[in-house]
Formats: sequence, C-alpha cells, structure tokens
Amino acid sequence: MADQRLHFEDITVGMAWETGGIQVTEAHLLAFAGLSGDFYEIHMDDDYARRLGYPGRVAHGILGLALADGLKNRAQTQLAAIVSLGWRWRFTGPIFIGDRLQARIRVTGLRPTRHADRGIVTLGFELRTQRGDTVQEGENDMMIHRRVAPAGADQPSQPSMPR
Repeated sequence: MADQRLHFEDITVGMAWETGGIQVTEAHLLAFAGLSGDFYEIHMDDDYARRLGYPGRVAHGILGLALADGLKNRAQTQLAAIVSLGWRWRFTGPIFIGDRLQARIRVTGLRPTRHADRGIVTLGFELRTQRGDTVQEGENDMMIHRRVAPAGADQPSQPSMPR
C-alpha cells in the first residue's frame, strides 16, 4: 500500500487544514491531574474557580496542548513525521469541561536538514472552542521524511537528533 502521508516535498508554506474535534470532559481533567501531579485548585474545585470569576473548573493549559497534538495526529491531513522537535505555545483563554476543541493548522515554515532523507516543518496552531474563541496558539517544529533522498546523498547509519 502506498504511503499517503505528506512528505517534505509535498508541503508548501501556507498550506492549512482543520482537525476534527474533541469534547473536554471531567475525566480528562482528573486523568491529567493524576498523570501530571497538578492538583491546583482551579483545576479541581468548582467553587474555587467560581470565586475567581470562572463558570467552573479550568482545564490545565498543558492538557490543551496535549489535546491539540492529539487532534493533529488524528487529522485527515497526515504528515510523514519522524519526531516533534519542540513547541512555542501560549494560553490565550480558559478551557472548560464541556468545551469542544478543534485546531486550525497552517504550515508557517519549511527547511531542509543536513540529512537528505528528512526536513523540518513548522506548523502554526490555533486551538478554538465551539464558540470560536481561540484559547491556545503556537507553533510546533517537526522533523519529517523526504520522499526520496537525492542520489549520492550522505545518509547516516543511525538516526540522530538535529542540533
């Protein structure tokens, strides 16, 4: 079966797509608190969050980032990813239990690496709620496969992380 994922050569700056969505549940907050050890009151106590002016508990910021990454990985548009190299991310609004999140992803940068069989793509994200509010945004640098390495290209015998 042919590889239908997008490789470095298939991608252009400005290419964009929307992901499917996911509804944030109480189970997400509780599982993430247990996984991360972050039991801060704003995530666990509705009364505390209400005293601060929120309608209820606020999801962990990093949970939003994790859900955005999962939405990217489940999107119809798939990249021939090797590894994520890093994130630059901002929390711009609260995420609440019951919110349905969806991401808009846009290619903001492309660059080759010194390895002929891979390249780097930078993806810009807007994570939005069902109300259209952007609650998180940022960028993700990913190393991705090239379809065919140029003839005679130096290919390392072991994969290595770029510097």
